[in-house]
Amino acid sequence: MHDEMMTYCGLYCGDCFFHKGEIADLARDLRKKLRDERFKERHEAFASIFKELKDFERCYDVLGAMVRMRCKRGCRNGGGPPVCKIRECCKKRAIDGCWECGEFETCKKLEFLEGVHKDAHIKNLRMIRKRGVDAFVQGKRNW
Repeated sequence: MHDEMMTYCGLYCGDCFFHKGEIADLARDLRKKLRDERFKERHEAFASIFKELKDFERCYDVLGAMVRMRCKRGCRNGGGPPVCKIRECCKKRAIDGCWECGEFETCKKLEFLEGVHKDAHIKNLRMIRKRGVDAFVQGKRNW
C-alpha cells in the first residue's frame, strides 16, 4: 500500500487533500444543498442584502471545480497530473523516485511543485535518500 501512495517526487498521496477527498465531498454536498434550497433562483434577492452574493454563479462554478479535484488513484497508478514529467523521467530512468537521482536538488522538472509545496518535496527527497521509503512513510513528512 505504501508503495502505491509514494510519489516519484517525494510527496505522499495519502497526505494530499485531492486524494483524501474531504474538500471534494464538502463542495459536492454544498452544491447539492444549494440546489435543494433553490438558492440559484433566490440569490439576486439576497444580493441586495449581501452584495457578494451577486457572484453566486461564479462561486457555484468554483465549488464544481473543487468536486472535480478528487484524485482516487495514487501517483504510481496514474493519479495526479495526467502527463507528469517527473513520473515519465523516473520510469524512463528505471528508478523508484527522484531520491535515486543525483540531480534532484537542481532538477527543473520539480520546480512546478514549489508554488504549492515550497521546498517540502526536496526535504522529503533528502529524507528518503537518507532513511529509505519505509521510514519516510512511517515518519513525519513535509507537505
